[in-house]
This record gives sequence, structure tokens and C-alpha cells, in this order.
Amino acid sequence: MQIWVDADACPKVIKEILFRAAERRGIVLTLVANKPLRTPPSRYLRAIQVASGFDVADGKIVQELQAGDLVVTADIPLAADVIAKGGYVIDPRGEQYTEENIRERLSLRNFLDELRGSGVETGGPPPLNQSDRQAFANKLDSLLTRYAQG
Repeated sequence: MQIWVDADACPKVIKEILFRAAERRGIVLTLVANKPLRTPPSRYLRAIQVASGFDVADGKIVQELQAGDLVVTADIPLAADVIAKGGYVIDPRGEQYTEENIRERLSLRNFLDELRGSGVETGGPPPLNQSDRQAFANKLDSLLTRYAQG
């Protein structure tokens, strides 16, 4: 298992949790973004910078991931592509996207996108809080314990 991070919008505190987990478990973690990223020195941490553009980082993640890899993203269409390719997905708040819930999430996302397109203010998610960080760390640990080899 490798961990892939849709890093452009991933909160710093979540990246720090991921860095520690990758180091502790000896799992390769790759950040993918369209801007330069810095990672702590580690043989397990990598950063890939892709060209700017709509969904370029997402495309790189889908192209590179293998079945059984874990992707961290809040991007619902990317999550759907990862699941279709046999990967696991959690968002920065610790919610796991699965074959059972991704269609519903995609429908809701598309509905809200249509509302925004028609001028309705839908707002965004609340700021990440301590409970969200703990939920993410717990779900990450659970998935790594269950699926990571070694």
C-alpha cells in the first residue's frame, strides 16, 4: 500500500499526521499538487509537482495509484475514480468513501454545484477542528492496520 495525497487543498495539520504515520509504519506517502511542496526529510515521503490546470493533480493520482492504495482527498469525483480503480479513500475529516456511499456523495456534490452555478450561495465546510483531526487520525490508523502490508 502507498498513500497518495491530493495536496493542494489538504490542511497542513492533516499532512503532519500523514507524515508521522508514513514514517512510523514505513509506508511511502506521495503528495501531489500543482505548486511546490516541502516535506520533512524521509525516505518514505515524496512530493510530485504537476502542471497547473483543472484536475491535473487528480489525473496524476489516478494514473499512478494501484489497487489497494490509499488516497486522501475531499474531491468527490477523484474519490469516485479511486474507488473504481480499487483504492481506498478518506477525506481530511476522517470520512471514508466507499462503493456504498460514493454515488450519494457524487449526486449531492453535483446538486450543490448546480445550485452554485445558478447563483445560490451554498457556503463551504466549517473549519477543521480538533474532533475532525482526531477522527482523521483514527480512521487512518484503522485503515493502515487493516490493509497495509508489513
